[in-house]
Formats: sequence, C-alpha cells, structure tokens
Amino acid sequence: MPLFFFTVEQQERAIVERFGKFVRVGGPGLQRKTPFVERVAGKMSLQVEQLNADIETKTKDNVFVHVQLAVQYKVGAEVQQVQDAYYKLDDPEVQMKSYAFDVVRSHIPSMDLDEAYADADTIAMHIQDTLHKQMAEYGYEIVKALVTNIEPDQRVKDAMNNINAAQRNQVAAFDPREAMALVALTQYTDMIRALGEGSNTNTILLPHSPSGVGDLMSQIRDGILVGDITGDTLPTAPKPGSRIGPGNTPPPGGGPRAR
Repeated sequence: MPLFFFTVEQQERAIVERFGKFVRVGGPGLQRKTPFVERVAGKMSLQVEQLNADIETKTKDNVFVHVQLAVQYKVGAEVQQVQDAYYKLDDPEVQMKSYAFDVVRSHIPSMDLDEAYADADTIAMHIQDTLHKQMAEYGYEIVKALVTNIEPDQRVKDAMNNINAAQRNQVAAFDPREAMALVALTQYTDMIRALGEGSNTNTILLPHSPSGVGDLMSQIRDGILVGDITGDTLPTAPKPGSRIGPGNTPPPGGGPRAR
C-alpha cells in the first residue's frame, strides 16, 4: 500500500516529484502516487514558527545595546508559495536574520538610547515590512515582528540608575521655603519689568545688582523662616466669652483686675 498511497497531515503539504521533477503539491488527507515513478520528496509545515534573534549595535550617543527580536512567520498555503518555499530557499531563518540585521543597524545608530526605547514599535514595523517584501519571493508570510527588548551594557544601566536616584534625592531634599523664596523673587523681577515698561512711571531707584538680588532672596528666605518660628511660639488667644479658670493666666492687659 505505501507504494500507491500516502497521507498528509492537517496544516501540512507534500511535495510530489516524478523522476526528480516537481509534479504537484499534495494536500491534507489520503493521496495517491504512481509507484516507482512518483515519490514524496518532502513535506512543508504551514504552522506559524518563531525566529528569535539577538543583534548588537550602537546608538547615536555611543551606547552599545543588544536588540532582541522575535519574528513569527509561516509558509503560504498557495501551491506556488509551497513550491517556492521548498525549492528556492534552503534555510529561511538565516535569510530573515540577515534582513533583520540590516534594518536594525540602519535605524538604531541614528537614535539616542531614549529614542530607541520610545520607537521600538516603529523599528519592529520597519522589520516586518522589509521581511514581508523580501520573503514573499520565497513563499513565506511574515505574521508579526516584535522588538522584545533593548538591553544596554550593565555599566550603562548602573549609571542610569545612579542618575535617577540622585535626581530623586535632590527632589526629596528640596526645602518648601526655597520654593516660596523663588516665587517671591520671580514676582519681584516681574514688578521691575512692569515698572520699566510703563510709559507714565517716574524714575525709581532700586538696588538691582547680582549681590542685591542675592541679598533680597536671603531676606525673603529669612522672613519666611521668622514667620514660621513666630507662628509656632505665639500662645493661642482665648475665645470670646470664655471664662478664665483659676489655673489660667490672663493675657497682658486683659482679664478682670483684683479689687
């Protein structure tokens, strides 16, 4: 029976040759062949397969990175596509890696590291479009191309983490009184500009030198600090109509006098 019949699985195609020449593509199910004349040269799977690639390149700001790709592809279901995939290309993954390397190394060097992270989807789209055009000639369809990770050197990652930690510490250590002093200084400079732009304003002499501005900011900061201390130390006045108990001391100038 094997001389006359053969079976093909679902999502699979068989290549039938006659004396070494391509005759037809056998579909799923039970297929017939002429004994001693025809033979099954091979079978092609139509299932989606995945190619993983790791590409090393350099960004515009001279950071070496490893770009990890995942390309999902399959053989087309048409007879011509199956024939082209079997006869035209011996190793499709090597071919796809070459095209993917070319796309990555033409895009990443024109980007900074932050831009490469932000435009990962754009890079993946360029890879998918390029592979779709190039591999269609060989009967392959590109389902999806993904940039799964962009991994810089470990020393670069440590340096970036240190910079971010320093920025967070700087923000956490920022004094609110400094912010209020900066706001007051900004209002002062706006007032100086408004006086200068007014056409009917008389001449006003104000100390406006680098040292004068520094002294002004110090005075504002000291005033805010004194205001905070004074607000914390002043006693709370009694409410109107409240009685002063035996243990309470009346405020100066207030309360009943002893007769």
